[in-house]
Amino acid sequence: MIQTGPITALGAISGTSMDGIDLAVIETDGRDHVVLGAGETRFYPSDLREKLGAIIADPSIAERDPLTALESAVTDAFTSAIRDFAQGAGIDLSRIDVIGLHGQTVCHRPERRFTRQLGDGGRMAEMLGVPVIDGFRLADVASGGHGAPFAPLYHAALARDLAQPVVVLNLGGVGNVTYIDGDTVIAFDTGPASAIIDDYVSTHFGLPFDDGGRIAAKGRVNQAVLAQLMDNPFFTERPPKSLDRQDFHDRATAVDGLDKSDAVATLAAFTIAATAAALEHMPAKPGRWLVTGGGRHNQAFMAGLHDALGVPVDPVETAGWRGDLIEAEAFAYLAVRSLRDLPLSLPATTGVPDPMPGGRLWPAPEHAVD
Repeated sequence: MIQTGPITALGAISGTSMDGIDLAVIETDGRDHVVLGAGETRFYPSDLREKLGAIIADPSIAERDPLTALESAVTDAFTSAIRDFAQGAGIDLSRIDVIGLHGQTVCHRPERRFTRQLGDGGRMAEMLGVPVIDGFRLADVASGGHGAPFAPLYHAALARDLAQPVVVLNLGGVGNVTYIDGDTVIAFDTGPASAIIDDYVSTHFGLPFDDGGRIAAKGRVNQAVLAQLMDNPFFTERPPKSLDRQDFHDRATAVDGLDKSDAVATLAAFTIAATAAALEHMPAKPGRWLVTGGGRHNQAFMAGLHDALGVPVDPVETAGWRGDLIEAEAFAYLAVRSLRDLPLSLPATTGVPDPMPGGRLWPAPEHAVD
């Protein structure tokens, strides 16, 4: 039986943008107590990132293929990253009570009750000699939930002392929001974010992303194409609702006839308009939006959101949070909740019928192996 007070947990995740393996240590009781520890991002080996990109570009592969070798490679990359991180930060892994291994999402199809994250907790527990929780989203999706967003309860813990209502906006591969007002926590995916632009600039500019939103800033938004992109029932659909990284990519071909900078500007405007549309699904107008994820560095996003929402839109660092590590922190937090059989998701965050515990525990063996 694990002790009832705060314990030390390490979270590990790579988001849908695949920009790195995020690692973070926190001390938490899985409720309101959160103390931040060391954290950093380590990069995938380039060949592994390419293999993952090919799978993510065609999610049906993950539905029919066990991807055994690729999962082992991902697990080993995460394990190596954790070892190197711990050594560099002076962390004794024997002092880590549990690792929350989210791994890498390669397919998310909750309408088929299917979600796939690569990362083998049993293999990692054997190699590191630390208990590992994985499979965070499985029980949620199996019960009919959307399995995403999955960080809202952590957002609520961080925001407990902030003026409310407040929204945490995550601009990763796709966008999602957590609306927090006391005990009311509502969450859902909003639409496209960085992935749709990353893929466009990779193809047309040979760049991994639009650094700082500079390309978007040079272009002009084509309002007719933007209206075409926003003509999508997803935006009026009541939450909870969730997306896969690729869900808007077919529609993004609407920008193909535009000047390349105008195309990027229009795709950025698409993210802004999709985010603003989320207001229709919130009980009251938030007084502040806090932005996490890589998209907070995109000034086209941030300036456009400020204009569209009419209230302060700030990076989460203004609240003392760590935008590059918040997802990893969240899965450390959720690992502790899983150990204590506390809900990881709620009806108002993922659409599960009841507050839903989850995660699979892989106990540590007596001796870790290399």
